[in-house]
Amino acid sequence: MDMIANLLRRPAAASILSLLGVLAFYVFIGGVDLGNLMGAASWVNYAARIGIVAIAVGLLMTSGEIDISIGAMIPAGAMTTAIISGYYELPIVFGILGALAVGVLVGLFNGILAVRTTVPTLIITLGTLVAMQGVVLAGSRLLTGAASVPLTAPDWAKQAFGQLMFGGSHQVLIVWWVIITTIAWFVLHHTKYGNWIFAIGGDRESARNAGVPVDRMTIILFVLTSTSASFVGMCHAILFNSAQVSGGMGDIFNIIVSVVVGGVLLTGGFGSVIGIFFGAITFAIVNKGIDFTAIDRNWSNLIIGVMLVIAVLLNENFRQLALRYAPKKKSRTSEASQ
Repeated sequence: MDMIANLLRRPAAASILSLLGVLAFYVFIGGVDLGNLMGAASWVNYAARIGIVAIAVGLLMTSGEIDISIGAMIPAGAMTTAIISGYYELPIVFGILGALAVGVLVGLFNGILAVRTTVPTLIITLGTLVAMQGVVLAGSRLLTGAASVPLTAPDWAKQAFGQLMFGGSHQVLIVWWVIITTIAWFVLHHTKYGNWIFAIGGDRESARNAGVPVDRMTIILFVLTSTSASFVGMCHAILFNSAQVSGGMGDIFNIIVSVVVGGVLLTGGFGSVIGIFFGAITFAIVNKGIDFTAIDRNWSNLIIGVMLVIAVLLNENFRQLALRYAPKKKSRTSEASQ
């Protein structure tokens, strides 16, 4: 019983329970063949797409901030790659570096404004979102005269960023998702940088007084969110041999939902990488799994909304459990970070 109680106190518990609940709903209500669902590539590919960005956004939200400009950075990364290496026919390396550079620059812009002004980051990144949407659309029209740009990548770039594996169904982006998740898990839960992120999210001023480089970490986290989004856009441009100015705009809400379902609090200070990983899987199955049922696709938004509300309630209850549980040899912060 103690082992079960300890597991339920962890931030990832809500996301795992949400996943089990969604699977049970589809199996018993939707009549889904679990074997067919688990073997499908559609939801895994989608989970990787939103999961990579969700990891970075989750780290940022754990520190108490939020970035919604990611919705514009996915098409920005794709269009940058396609324009540089497709329209202007420069080597794909320049297109890849260009996409990542755009992500770094936008992240620096958001981060610097966040630490040097008192404007909430929701408002800052909302402005960046709208501005980057305009930049992507106007820039594409100005430079190429079109809103869609074709791209032909060399074999090595295809293999690294746009390959289809396992019989041509699963995207190589899945491998990147697992690698990035593993690195983020180690950093957040086993290094001083992870402790800093939790400390900043718990109490920013106390963390600053304790010697944590709050401003520097905040800027780094904003750079990670923007760059992760532009990276996903770049991968999709290489995979699909083209880029569109509107591709990925709708992923903002989906990514935020995945992070919240993953057990990260909007107020910061509580969360886990494993929880975010399962949160992305849960959302992807909800979003794509309905196609395996006889349920009308129009009900998917209702299912997502109910799942989000339940996940938020579970997260709050588990957070209270974690805060009440204070072992003699472990601090609250270290327990919450597991």
